[in-house]
Amino acid sequence: MKRRDFCKNALLLSTGAAIPAFHILNRRASRADTIIGHGDFRYRVQLNWGAADPKRYPVKDCHEMAMDKSGRIFMSTNDTRNNILVYNKDGQLRSAWGTEYPGAHGLTLHDENGEEFLYITDYERHEVIKTSLDGRVIRVFAYPADSGKYAASSDFRPTETAIAPNGDVFIADGYGLDYIVQYGSDGSLKNTFGGKGAGPASLNNAHGVALDTRNGANPALLVSSRVENVVKRFSLAGDYLDTIPLHGAYICRPVVQGEQVYFAVLISRLPWDSQSGFILVLDKNNRVVSCPGGSLPDLPGPSPLKPLYQTVKVFKHPHDVLADGDGNLYVAQWNSGNVYPARLERV
Repeated sequence: MKRRDFCKNALLLSTGAAIPAFHILNRRASRADTIIGHGDFRYRVQLNWGAADPKRYPVKDCHEMAMDKSGRIFMSTNDTRNNILVYNKDGQLRSAWGTEYPGAHGLTLHDENGEEFLYITDYERHEVIKTSLDGRVIRVFAYPADSGKYAASSDFRPTETAIAPNGDVFIADGYGLDYIVQYGSDGSLKNTFGGKGAGPASLNNAHGVALDTRNGANPALLVSSRVENVVKRFSLAGDYLDTIPLHGAYICRPVVQGEQVYFAVLISRLPWDSQSGFILVLDKNNRVVSCPGGSLPDLPGPSPLKPLYQTVKVFKHPHDVLADGDGNLYVAQWNSGNVYPARLERV
């Protein structure tokens, strides 16, 4: 590539403009001042934000992240030498705990009358475990034997939870039979909906579920149907509402923060180890407004008209994104060389 072409592409990257995939798909962004994203959602890349000593604090797949009221960031990994890592917002590792979660995946933090708890989904244990912030087990939600949907616990491989205002726990069985399983806070089974199939209310790789409170009078559930490249909306009673298409985006869980919904896009093309992921941002109208590391969204419109795709290899396989109160993003990755989480500083 000629120097003038290289400079032109670097300028486009820093301004968040669209870049044809063939120009930079195989070039990894490594400069500390690299800026990615579009419109009002542009970020400076800090790939080494959460780096730690791998001999003392090893990680395998870094799955999900959550922030408590004091600003501590909790991250789940399926390395049983320390399943939960706890960071300051500046990336300093404060503590680590957990040795009993071989399939540690989803990580939801919920404030219950002023006390915060973690909900850890473990697809290898076929359970969801509610713990204190220092790892003390409070309650275990086992597979829904009474639902009539499951022949054995091994069919239940949960990936995510969402907690309703009344304390009900919605569990996405994203690596199992793709049901959304609703438990009461006391562990009683209340409902199952979704499941594998071809209808509008069915799910295919129900990887994530989140409570959407942006319409305060009518909270809903956002459920990612990853293989379909869509998000499906359900009422809290389990009734199907509608579908948000996200063409080309194999999304992980929805993350609602303010008026936006954020996604880590694991890949934008098959196979599953294609290292083609990026970040995706929806506005209050569920319109794609930015794809940090990915292609410029089609605007205007309720959904992208063309498939979204990775344009620069900032990430390999983003698995979760956490947004703080200042609009910065923190990104955990699956199957990406045992990397620690990165930070995207909003600019």
